[in-house]
Amino acid sequence: MYPVNLVVEGRPCLVVGGGRVAAHKVRGLRRCGAEVHVVAPEVSDEVRAQAGVTWEERPYAAPDLEGRRLVIAATDDPAVNEAVYRDAEAAGVWINGADDPAHCSFTLPSVVRRGDLLLTVSTGGRSPALAVWLREKLEAEIGPEYAVLLDLLAAERESIRASGRSSEQVDWRRALDSDMLGLIRSGDVTHAKERLHTCLSSSSG
Repeated sequence: MYPVNLVVEGRPCLVVGGGRVAAHKVRGLRRCGAEVHVVAPEVSDEVRAQAGVTWEERPYAAPDLEGRRLVIAATDDPAVNEAVYRDAEAAGVWINGADDPAHCSFTLPSVVRRGDLLLTVSTGGRSPALAVWLREKLEAEIGPEYAVLLDLLAAERESIRASGRSSEQVDWRRALDSDMLGLIRSGDVTHAKERLHTCLSSSSG
């Protein structure tokens, strides 16, 4: 597997299937800003209720792939899922078969999001249960304070670059090891920011 983060914001994606699994896949795509169209003989209320999603209640057909950047096959009919895979491969469209790694050109990892911080766990499609178990352990350990930490670091990095200095020449590790995270956890973001300034100033001096 070659790990990537796909930018799907504003890009047309297709989900074939209208049930519970399809609804979950639609939700993930919409969370990342994708333009999602759903095709299935029956489209559930769970899919219909999601903002920014279009749908058609009819069987899948190969022309549905035209103009799509990515497709997810999430039906309960193996023959349909295989047809979507075959058509997508012929059309050069990235395809994920839900719980069907043999019919995928990409797989979907388990995800932990903390603001713009993204942690993923993948087993190459071999054990989704293990991926979910590990994700839950990460969710318990990596709390919302990491999103705040990322915001502080990103703002400081932009400030350094705006001043004409290189952000690669400062000791970020020293700042991260300075218990900034502990200060953020206690709600003292102001002192965490001051500690970041102090560590970076002394390392660049």
